[in-house]
Amino acid sequence: MPAPAPDTRILDVLAQVPDPRARRGVRHRFPAILGLALAATCAGARSFTAIAEWADDAPTTALARLGVHGRAPSESTIRRTLGRVDAGVLDHVLGAWMWLRTSVVDGRRVIAVDGKTLRGARGAAGHLTHLLAALDHRTGVVVGQLEVAAKSNEIPALTDLLAPFDLADVVVTADALHCQRGTAEYIVGRGGHYVFTVKNNQPSLRARLKALPWNEIPVSSSTAGRGHGRRERRTVKTTEVAAGVGFPHATQVMQVRRTVTRSHRKSVEVVYVICSLPMAVVDPIQVTAWIRGHWGIENRLHWVRDVVFDEDRATIRTGSAPQVMATIRNTVVSILRLVGHDNIAAALRHHSRNPHRSVDLLH
Repeated sequence: MPAPAPDTRILDVLAQVPDPRARRGVRHRFPAILGLALAATCAGARSFTAIAEWADDAPTTALARLGVHGRAPSESTIRRTLGRVDAGVLDHVLGAWMWLRTSVVDGRRVIAVDGKTLRGARGAAGHLTHLLAALDHRTGVVVGQLEVAAKSNEIPALTDLLAPFDLADVVVTADALHCQRGTAEYIVGRGGHYVFTVKNNQPSLRARLKALPWNEIPVSSSTAGRGHGRRERRTVKTTEVAAGVGFPHATQVMQVRRTVTRSHRKSVEVVYVICSLPMAVVDPIQVTAWIRGHWGIENRLHWVRDVVFDEDRATIRTGSAPQVMATIRNTVVSILRLVGHDNIAAALRHHSRNPHRSVDLLH
C-alpha cells in the first residue's frame, strides 16, 4: 500500500481502508463512520454508545464535513462496522500518515516500542487482546501498532511492527524483553540502531555486564528528584566495549543505579543498558535521554489510554473492535499532540464543548 502524501488529510487517508460491509443496504460511507468515531473520541467518547450520542448531538454542518449526510449512523451500525474493520490495515495506514508528521531528534528519529494488554477485551476463546505499539520519542505520536497473536508473544511481533518503517539511522528503544540477538541483528541489518535494557531474562549477558570494572568508571550523569513521598537518585556510568560483550553490535554499555528512599528506608535497583552506537558517535548524555524517553511511553500513551479513556474497563470485545478502538485512541492522542496539546484530558474537554473543533482537527 503506497504511503500517503505529506499534505494528505487524515480523512482522506481513511478512504484507503477497505470497507468490510456488503454493498447492499449501505447508507453511510465507510470513511465517514471512521471519521465520526475519531471526531467523537476527540471530544472524549469512550464507547460505541458515546460515539453515537455525539453524532446525534452534532449539528448537520459538522456531520457533513465528515461525510455524513442525512441521519447519523446508529450505535448498532457503528458497532457492527468497527467490529469488522481490518484492524491491521487501519493501523498501517494511520501509522504511515503519522510517520510523515514526526521528525528527528539530534539528527535521528527515535522510537520506543512497548506492549499493552487490554484488560477488558477478552475474546471468545478467553484470550486478552495484547497490542505492541511504536511511539515517536520527540512528539509522543504513535507511528505503529500491531496485535500480538494469542499463542505468541511480543518478541517476534516487534520485527513485524518495524517492517514497514525505513529504519535507516533510526534508534529503536525497547525494554528487557526485547533484548534478543535476532532483534538486534534485524534492526542493525536494516540500517538502524538499538538501545536495550538488560535484566535477569538474559542472565549470561547481565553477568558479563555486571563484571565490567564499574568501580574504575566515572559517573557520567547523576540526577535527583522528589515526589509521591519518596526521594530518588539516578546515577549513570558509561563505558565502551571495543571487544564486545557477546551481544551483536553492542558497543556502548551503561550501568543505571536507581536509589529510592521512602520513610527512611532505602532500596537500590541496578539495571544495564546496551547501545549499538559508539560513544564517539553518540555521547552518554544523549543515550541517557533516550532511556528516559523510552520509560516515558507508560505516561504518554498507556497511562493516557487507561486513565483518560478508561480503556482497561472497556468491555468491547467483538471482532476487531478492541484493536480498532485502541487505534482510534492512539490516533486522537497523536493528533492532539501534533497540534500542541500536552494535557490530553484538558484537550478532550476543550473539544467536547464544540463539535466543530473535533472536525477541524481531522481537516
